[in-house]
Amino acid sequence: MLTAVKSSVPTVTHVIPTQDGVGVTAVTSLDDDLFVIRDKSQQVEVYDAVTFALRHHIEVPDLGECTSGMTACARNKCLYLSSYDKDSVHRVELSGGNAAKNWPVAEGPRGLSLSIAHNLVVACRVNKLQVYTARGSLMRDICLQGVTDPWHAIQLSSGDYLVSQHTSPGVVSVVGVDGQVINSYGQSETSDAGQMDCPTHLAVTENDDVLVADGGNNRILSINTSTGSIKELVLSADGGIKSPRDLCLDESRGRLYISELGGQHRLLVFDGIRL
Repeated sequence: MLTAVKSSVPTVTHVIPTQDGVGVTAVTSLDDDLFVIRDKSQQVEVYDAVTFALRHHIEVPDLGECTSGMTACARNKCLYLSSYDKDSVHRVELSGGNAAKNWPVAEGPRGLSLSIAHNLVVACRVNKLQVYTARGSLMRDICLQGVTDPWHAIQLSSGDYLVSQHTSPGVVSVVGVDGQVINSYGQSETSDAGQMDCPTHLAVTENDDVLVADGGNNRILSINTSTGSIKELVLSADGGIKSPRDLCLDESRGRLYISELGGQHRLLVFDGIRL
């Protein structure tokens, strides 16, 4: 279960502020690079993950105005982005001049993640998960049964997928490769966390415990998948966390990145997260 080092409450250690009121829609990290993209932007901002200095920008041609997901692949040294309004996924090489390519996907691509085999998992609004090779070949097309409005999907160590449903009340479900729901997490019976409201992005630890951006409730939830317990992750931020949208968990640093789509539209950096 996620806790704070020495039982203290993790506080914000750095803030990447809004630019002219435009918030961060997606964030991911790889090694010492932090990748950030803002609403209606075709530029990825690349920061130093140690100093938080802005290093440079990466142009992503034909990306569209709504990037709902982004993930980085260490094996293939590339960055993937989803274009919600153009129904496409974009791959950018992180070496050799940042060459880019894109391919069409099912309608309304949102959250992205990497499978156990380092393939790309795309959650699409039309109740589908699609799995692509690093070069854009469709490997698996999963029609979700009993799932509505999926936002993000992550493959668990079991091979099943954890899927957030952007609904009110919200649900996070475990789904098999056949698209059938195996288990769901909604309102916890073992805590006073209450119901989720329009959850978006997920983060999963090496032990398959889960963090959920519970956007409608302005909080981050932690789910212990062994017990089914759902608790609010207590985090200290000036003014509180407003409409969290994307999460990026860097376990090697004990760090959590949270982007806000409300309030001050900040990217919040929390250190001192121990798993």
